[in-house]
Amino acid sequence: MRETTEPTMKRAVFSVCVSAALVVVGCVVSVADFAGKSCEIAEDCPDSYVCVSARPGAGRTCEVLGLPDISDGGEPPQGPVPTWCADIQPLMATYCLSNCHGPETTNSGRDGFRLDFYNSDGGTQVGALEMAPTIDLRVVRFQNMPPLGQPAPTPQERALIGRWATGGAPFCTDGGTPPDGGTDGGG
Repeated sequence: MRETTEPTMKRAVFSVCVSAALVVVGCVVSVADFAGKSCEIAEDCPDSYVCVSARPGAGRTCEVLGLPDISDGGEPPQGPVPTWCADIQPLMATYCLSNCHGPETTNSGRDGFRLDFYNSDGGTQVGALEMAPTIDLRVVRFQNMPPLGQPAPTPQERALIGRWATGGAPFCTDGGTPPDGGTDGGG
């Protein structure tokens, strides 16, 4: 068991309930976005987050990988797993990059990742591969991205993004064939 005098992030999550005559009238839960916050053990993160090593160079951080009591949508996705190059990158360019998750991030509200990159840039930015679980949650399951009022993917496009994210987020291959068709450049 880890001994510390610092409060854990779990303690930072709180709820405020309003009651009248011992009857709960309403509850408001205040939960800050803990994604990307440093952690050492699972108890350092709120219940809906896990402490994992998912961000290159960031050590262990709290990440949303699933929420309790939220259905995953039923059956596994059907069809071939889409690839970044052929299927997903064009959707990210259409719905996610303008002023939010591309070169310009002024409307993002969250730094540290860009969806015009497939993989980490080796520095401070992570790419779509590392963000695939979050993309699946925000775009496919909760459908709260892109924000209301912005052009949004069709249900078929959301399903395609979900198959990519849950299918391992492959880059530009189809079932293991290298993007160059299999040649190794050797003689």
